[in-house]
Amino acid sequence: MSSDDESGFIVRTISAPDGLRLYARDYGRADLATSSLPPIVCLPGLTRNSRDFHQLALLLSRDSIVPRRVIALDARGRGLSAWDDDKSHYNLVVEAQDVLATCAALNIPKAIFIGTSRGGLILHVLAASQPDILKAVILNDVGPVLEKEGLGDIRDYLNRDRKPADWNDAIEILQENHGRAFTTLTGDDWRDMARAIYTVADGKVVADFDPAIAAQMKSLDLEAPLPDLWPQFEAFQNIPLMVIRGENSKLLTTATLKEMARRHPGMTTKIAGGQGHAPILHLGDVPTAIQDFLATV
Repeated sequence: MSSDDESGFIVRTISAPDGLRLYARDYGRADLATSSLPPIVCLPGLTRNSRDFHQLALLLSRDSIVPRRVIALDARGRGLSAWDDDKSHYNLVVEAQDVLATCAALNIPKAIFIGTSRGGLILHVLAASQPDILKAVILNDVGPVLEKEGLGDIRDYLNRDRKPADWNDAIEILQENHGRAFTTLTGDDWRDMARAIYTVADGKVVADFDPAIAAQMKSLDLEAPLPDLWPQFEAFQNIPLMVIRGENSKLLTTATLKEMARRHPGMTTKIAGGQGHAPILHLGDVPTAIQDFLATV
């Protein structure tokens, strides 16, 4: 990454309720100035990991005025968390329990949560089942309605056969898959994205998640009606809420965003210009918008 992605945090290893090993990065814990504020817990997307939040976590944990403790998780089967032998455990309910176990292990009774895509769906589950743990919530390009076109795009690019030959090839693949939606990214940004998504295993550049997660998407029936999460969204009613939408997102529409704001009148909205699904949170004016929201909670 353009900033060193292997420093600035403490590694945490947590045991999930079923014993699976979970990995998390803990930023700012050593700074006494962060101890009086609720920490920020970051939950990544379907096949993503804690590296997505590295630069934002550094910015928030090193803020000269209000530094925050930031914990970024690798969900089971992603990043440095262990892969699950029982692939059926890759579901929102189990992953929500993993989040609660992580918070308990790190002695976090209440936190501000940032959830990107699937991470935001997990927050819908927590809002309905454990709302007391949510001090405030930031949903990154996700809401109670997921559009079929966006889901189809995710399914298709996750299950393409092309594998990167090297890091430059990995960048090219990402640009092919996402270039039309992420028009604002520079060469360094694409390089950062590649380093966040891919890793090296047995001398090869590979996607950093259990392939079974992508395989689950193959069985997604986009012809059938998709259930929504409006009942779970209603549980955010008394929780400060910010929603970030990528300007070019196909997963979260403007219409859904407006309906979310109607149902949650205090909701803060931010459009990430020149970005698709899901916005990179340390780019452009998005960090400032996040900091402004944090100042209100």
